[in-house]
Amino acid sequence: MVQRPEIIAHRGASQERPENTIAAFRRAAELGADAVELDVHLSCDHTLFVHHDAVPHQAPHRRLVGRAISSLTDEQLALFRVEGEPIPSLRQVLDATGDQLVVYCELKGAGTALAAVTLLDDPRWNAAVHAFDHRQVATARQLAPGLSRGVLEASYHLDPTSAMAAVDARDLWQHWELIDGTLVRAVHERGGRVVAWTVNHATEMQRLARLGVDGLCTDDVALARRTLAGNS
Repeated sequence: MVQRPEIIAHRGASQERPENTIAAFRRAAELGADAVELDVHLSCDHTLFVHHDAVPHQAPHRRLVGRAISSLTDEQLALFRVEGEPIPSLRQVLDATGDQLVVYCELKGAGTALAAVTLLDDPRWNAAVHAFDHRQVATARQLAPGLSRGVLEASYHLDPTSAMAAVDARDLWQHWELIDGTLVRAVHERGGRVVAWTVNHATEMQRLARLGVDGLCTDDVALARRTLAGNS
């Protein structure tokens, strides 16, 4: 029997709750996710906030419209809402669900590596960092070599493990359409893991599970649980 991949809730249970909110992360735990994936940016007070876009929408005041998270204070960010839910800090997410779920933290905003590893390199949490900007992953390695790392990719390299090797990453986060048996074997032979993003179709979940991917990042945790039930 093929081992069931880890089910990673993309920005929490984002089909049922506003993405990247504590409500979404708590719902992911209720649905049986193994982990959550989230994005972080630094406020001008140097606090990590969990949000995908650099510029939050639904500004509470006209003077805050179009302002990037990096230009906003913690007090100002506390006024923003995502479909009625607050934008949480990373620390608030860890306090709410960090003892229940693996936390995969994408270093989305510039210069987030130091603040992220300071929080995540802690025995209370099962956590890892990853990024499209591999320089941030390299910084995380220098600051906290014991914290697991991953590289995000949306292209298929001739050597699928080269970017991993450059920063001594454990995980290759690869766009699901670019994953095949050759890539999975190459990463596994290096001792690494393949995480497919973002997979929302049952047939592709089944295909990727048969290929031996280690994690499926998905918006639909319930579908993934049903689809992969036979692999557990």
